[in-house]
Amino acid sequence: MKDGQPTLGKLLRGLRDRNRWTLKEMSEQTGIPVSTLSKIEHDRLTLSYDKLLQLSRRLNIRMSELFAENDGSETQVTARRSVGDLSRAVRVKTPNYDYFYLCTELRRKRMLPIMTRIRAKTPEEFGELVRHPGEEFVFVVSGRIVVHTEFYDPVALEEGQSIYIDSNMGHAYITGEGCDEAVVLGVCSSAESDLMGSLMNLHGEDAEIAPAGE
Repeated sequence: MKDGQPTLGKLLRGLRDRNRWTLKEMSEQTGIPVSTLSKIEHDRLTLSYDKLLQLSRRLNIRMSELFAENDGSETQVTARRSVGDLSRAVRVKTPNYDYFYLCTELRRKRMLPIMTRIRAKTPEEFGELVRHPGEEFVFVVSGRIVVHTEFYDPVALEEGQSIYIDSNMGHAYITGEGCDEAVVLGVCSSAESDLMGSLMNLHGEDAEIAPAGE
């Protein structure tokens, strides 16, 4: 890592210096332990998405400011890896879906894997079609679903079938006929630096968010 390359640690240190906070004072502001903050500032530790979200809300700064790593102007060899586990997923519950965001400890991802439990049974129950930048792939793990899109007729998918769409086209996933609940694995892709933040904003203020491991 080059000295001039911005990191989360450098960003937090700069923020702390500007506010003239000690590590203890910043810990009180953010709810993150002093030892953890110290390791982050020395680039020995990073934060999972739910902790970054907590940091963003407590300090009233945009999530995009926390994704302060290399801007991609220089090609680098990377070797990131994350093993997904539902017990460590960030869970979001809405009237239509239960989302399980996987591998949230990796930041600046261009793909976002999400396991989703679908409960909405009709387009009327679902409400307005959803739109967001990027593309997405959805694979039916169990049950049956009907995919409604802005420019195509609805399509029914059975277990083992899948669909790939442009996400900026209005879309909705509902359960198929005779199916109370379906489970799908989706992968969303976008060039946005804060793809997960953009998707989280779509859930609305009434969504229940449970940090990883809770």
